[in-house]
This record gives sequence, C-alpha cells and structure tokens, in this order.
Amino acid sequence: MLSDQLIVRDLGLLPYEPTWLRMQAFTNERDADAVDEIWSLQHEPVFTQGQAGKQEHLLNPGDIPVVQVDRGGQVTYHGPGQAIVYLMLNLKRKKVGVRELVTIMEDAVVDTLNDFQVKAYAKPDAPGVYVDDRKIASLGLRVRRGCSFHGLALNLAMDLEPFLRINPCGYAGMEMTQLGMLVEDLDQAQASQCLLNHLISKLGYSEVTRKTTLD
Repeated sequence: MLSDQLIVRDLGLLPYEPTWLRMQAFTNERDADAVDEIWSLQHEPVFTQGQAGKQEHLLNPGDIPVVQVDRGGQVTYHGPGQAIVYLMLNLKRKKVGVRELVTIMEDAVVDTLNDFQVKAYAKPDAPGVYVDDRKIASLGLRVRRGCSFHGLALNLAMDLEPFLRINPCGYAGMEMTQLGMLVEDLDQAQASQCLLNHLISKLGYSEVTRKTTLD
C-alpha cells in the first residue's frame, strides 16, 4: 500500500534556499500516487523567518542571510552540526492530523535523546523539545493540499552563537543547548539515524527506500 511506503533521502550539507524550493516543488507537483519522502540533511548557516515572524526578533543577524519562508513559527537558525528532517507526507492518506504529526515529531526527538540517556520533554504552549528549560529542537510545518513539508531541527554539535543574534522562536532570552554538550564523543550520524528510525516507526512506514540524492 502507498501509505506504507517511504523514501528517505540522506542529503548531507546543503544551502537552504534551493532545498526549500525543491520541497515546495515536490509538494506542489505530487499527485495521489506520489510516495511520501523524508529528507535528512544539514544546512549552511541561515536564519529563517516563518509566516508569524516579527522583525524585532532579528536582533543582529550580521553576515548570516535571513530568508522569509512559508512555514509556521517565528525565526530560527540553521547551521552545520544540526540535524534537519523535512517531512513530505500525504497526511490525508496517512490519516494523520497536523497536531498529531507535531506530537509524533516531538516524541521522536524525546525518544532519540533518551537513547543517549538525556531526559527531554515537549511543552504544550511552546512547540519544540527542551532539556532543563533549554531548547534543543525546533519545529515548523506547512500543510498544502493535505500534504506536509518543512519539519524539525535537532541541535547536535554546532556553533550556538548565532542563536544569540535572534530571539529564538520569538522568545527573548531563550537559551539553546545541543546534544554534544550533554553526551561525550557524540556520533552525529548515529544520532541522526536514531531520529529517523523513531520517526519512521511512529509514522508506521514498513517499506523504506533509502537514497542519497534528490534525483
């Protein structure tokens, strides 16, 4: 069944804007027979400002580009050492609502961190995942014609300084953390794979094809 099939693309380090445009194109052009896809990657440094984003939350972006995007949420930072997962899913076919998908994403991150003996939690009033009141993962989705795109970002082992140039997700003074500060000798590839495995399991895909390009 199509609802059981998934393509996972492990894409490495990519610039933000071309990837975003490919996500949009995939979502706009997909038909009822298109197989769902999850893209796993990292981004070159960029601030992205969601549809609810306010200019005052960009404190001092400096030399890092700012891109206005079509996901929900405020402003966040992406950079090397951060696991990005984009979910291009036919939610109607999967019979998954948006709120349910957000919960699945948060639970997958919590379970991933638990694999590394790190206790994390989600907040009902502030989407994302937290460790000791510090944010470790951010979420932002867009749904078009019953299909999702955009996704989540989990901080693994990155330069956190750029988060000081913004109010992360619109919260002044929000402290950020990352798994590499909580775990010795973190294997980023292992952490990314754990996250994918939890997402695939929670979403109920049984036929998974893995690719390393967008072609």
